[in-house]
Amino acid sequence: MLVLQNFIGGEFLDAKVANFIDSYNPSTGKVYAKIPDSTEDDINFAVEAAHKAFSKWSKTHRSVRANIMYRIADILESRQKEFAEAEVRDQGKTITFATNIDINRSIYNFRYFAGYLLHMEEKASVLDGRAFNYVKRTPSGVAGLISPWNLPLYLLTWKIAPCIAAGCTCVCKPSEFTSVTAFMLCSVFKEAGLPDGVVNMVFGNGPSAGQALVAHPRVRLISFTGGTVSGLKVNTTASMHLKKISLELGGKNANIIFEDCDFEKAVTTSIKSSFSNQGEICLCGSRIFVQSSIYQKFLDAFVPKARDMIVGDPTDPQTEVGALVSKSHMEKVLGYIELAKQEGGVIECGGGRKQLEGELCDGYFVEPTVITNVKPSCRVAQEEIFGPVVTVHPFETEEEVINLANDSPFGLSCSVWSQNGSRMRRVAEAIDVGTVWVNCWLWRDLSMPFGGTKRSGIGREGGEYSMEFYTEQKTICLAD
Repeated sequence: MLVLQNFIGGEFLDAKVANFIDSYNPSTGKVYAKIPDSTEDDINFAVEAAHKAFSKWSKTHRSVRANIMYRIADILESRQKEFAEAEVRDQGKTITFATNIDINRSIYNFRYFAGYLLHMEEKASVLDGRAFNYVKRTPSGVAGLISPWNLPLYLLTWKIAPCIAAGCTCVCKPSEFTSVTAFMLCSVFKEAGLPDGVVNMVFGNGPSAGQALVAHPRVRLISFTGGTVSGLKVNTTASMHLKKISLELGGKNANIIFEDCDFEKAVTTSIKSSFSNQGEICLCGSRIFVQSSIYQKFLDAFVPKARDMIVGDPTDPQTEVGALVSKSHMEKVLGYIELAKQEGGVIECGGGRKQLEGELCDGYFVEPTVITNVKPSCRVAQEEIFGPVVTVHPFETEEEVINLANDSPFGLSCSVWSQNGSRMRRVAEAIDVGTVWVNCWLWRDLSMPFGGTKRSGIGREGGEYSMEFYTEQKTICLAD
């Protein structure tokens, strides 16, 4: 049984109050780790450690910060297998996804922002030949970083890397469902020589640890990734203190397939965008719109592929769909499938819990589920399910599908499939989301702005956008 400790000021410490949260292995349904149920006292202690470290870290030369980050990446890479296996036990995802996506991208996050740090440029101008203006960029201060359970290490490092590259220090609050790899990452920081207090890790739930972190007066900025309901609470608290805030929230993303698409590629990629990581990715294309002329052809190709996906032991490299993160989340997903039936939906494949044998018999497995014959306005097509469930809808015209795609409270991403160059651009520009992929899915360029519109979030991160978030820009004017 793993028993985690907080990481504060470079030391592994027990929480002030010895209460713990049970952490379950989603594949077995059994408790395998104990997570500190930290309180406001623990958050206060961590913020003080980060505040103390900030004065020195913020003045540390860029090259020194970058070299430490490169060492973090190298050590993480040397322990890639260990971290991937831990992510599988903790989150339920497949070993293939954990290795190729979660851990690889975590390594790359540190390398990318280390390199970016060494090549940053600032704006300067000369006014009327008499005054020289330039921008001085300074770190904002202590950041509160709150990360979700679906891509635990990947999204945590997506926050930590630009934060410490910019010269900020931080207090991190990972999800209480998936804290183990965050705990392991602290030993990497120690080995890499990251100064004490630059990164602090406090484990616990949102109402106690998370709320205290967001409200703390010495925390200058908040980066939060998670559900929209929690994000609204974070935004309310942070705005009362006028903190800088970045919110990456839920998604109910459209996947638009026109009749002139590369059909095989559209089908194959749509399987990935629907069911990767058990559908527990905010960028999954869970609303599939198919032009009527190829609608039945698409179903005839898509449904058998979904039905044939291997749901099973996440440690088996052949497994394509692992376990959902928790029993409560599994029940939520299954509840939406039942709701779809009540709304007149046809379950083309899946529709239930996948019962495995042996030690996995109590695991939280759900079959890939394809639903048709529901209106685009119904709940299962409008609310974020966050599981291996998609709805498929026919459409006639380009104008119609643009309206259908935009008829959503969310605005995170969209995929468009067409070989018509003019249509690609028209549709991509008309969709009200933060990212549009054309003839692909989940190709992430870290230099591009990432974030959502509407209930999918506030702000943008990535490359210069992350640097803007974690720093303050001061204009200095020198006159003759």
